[in-house]
Amino acid sequence: MEKKRRSDIFGDFCGSNWKQWVPFGIVMAIFILFLIGFNKVDITSLVSMEGRTFERAKVIKVLKDNMQEDGSRVGQQSVLIEVQSEPMKGQKVEATSNDGYLFGAACEPGMHVVVIQSLAGDISIHTVYSIDREWAVLGFVLIFLLVVCVIGGMKGVQACIGLIFTFICIIWLYIPMIYKGYSPFLAAVLLAAVTTFVTMYLLGGWSGKTACAVIGTVSGVIIAGISAFLFGKAAHINGYNVSNIESLTVLESIRGIRVGELLFSGLLISALGAVMDIGMSISSTVFEIHDQKPELNRKELFYSGLNVGRDAMGTMVNTLILAFVGGSVSILLLNYAYELPYLQIINSNNMAIEVMQGLSGSLGVVMTVPIVSFLASFAADYRKQKE
Repeated sequence: MEKKRRSDIFGDFCGSNWKQWVPFGIVMAIFILFLIGFNKVDITSLVSMEGRTFERAKVIKVLKDNMQEDGSRVGQQSVLIEVQSEPMKGQKVEATSNDGYLFGAACEPGMHVVVIQSLAGDISIHTVYSIDREWAVLGFVLIFLLVVCVIGGMKGVQACIGLIFTFICIIWLYIPMIYKGYSPFLAAVLLAAVTTFVTMYLLGGWSGKTACAVIGTVSGVIIAGISAFLFGKAAHINGYNVSNIESLTVLESIRGIRVGELLFSGLLISALGAVMDIGMSISSTVFEIHDQKPELNRKELFYSGLNVGRDAMGTMVNTLILAFVGGSVSILLLNYAYELPYLQIINSNNMAIEVMQGLSGSLGVVMTVPIVSFLASFAADYRKQKE
């Protein structure tokens, strides 16, 4: 019985034809080797970090606190820390902790922190950068992956593998492509195609259902990018209307990075998850309906997928709009608090960019529904005729 259960689990992971995973594994191995070679990049130094490192440390004692009588903190703390990494591991030194919302920390004895260590000969200066959050971040990531695997079973494991692969592609493919001067828009399209294919292959193997979902997803993402580009042209919005533009223009002059396309490239990445979700949902629905009622023709299958998609697109559109709104709550609150006039708000760069991102991403989701329904209806009907 136990042996049979293990065989079933292995079968669930490999699908009905395990031989399809052999070429997939070979392709993935070649792709990983390509990423290793592709990431051999000489990064141009923008800021000198010589003698300046980030190290772990533990607060031993607060020498001088900056707590005021009303409970607020003003100025700097002076603390005694024990450095926990080389080259000064084990040494106890004095450090300062600035009072700020972005940098520094309200230090207490026993707290683990990250410090900026500046060494010049025998002189060392230490400044508290932040609380050491590494274990909190990695711990919650691990808990998330475990929950997905426990609840989703083998499908959850496959989903986690797909998520890790997507993260690898963003860090070791998408970002290096942009840094090397490739078009950020094309880099985003390539990322969407590769990650969508691998994720859906892991979940469903290679089939007509997977092919329709992949093609529909990539099409929806491209439509979102094109609509954002057209919106930008009409509203005179470009990639230079963003924060950190000064640092980005320095990169543009040094490395030839296409800063103007970054805004639209990021929009494609933001919309990818929702578009991928609805693409696979519609494709699976059409093929499932065909399996249950093989007598339905292409037109009936198409309208079945379209009807299901109409119900799903409402929640998906809300998902994207609310996601972009959630990222700009601070801006909306400041607009409300300052009672800014309508003409100022509607014509501000930030508001136009948020509207462009929300509407363009949602348009990509909406257009994915008929595309996938059309492709899946033809593929399912073709499979029936072939059989």
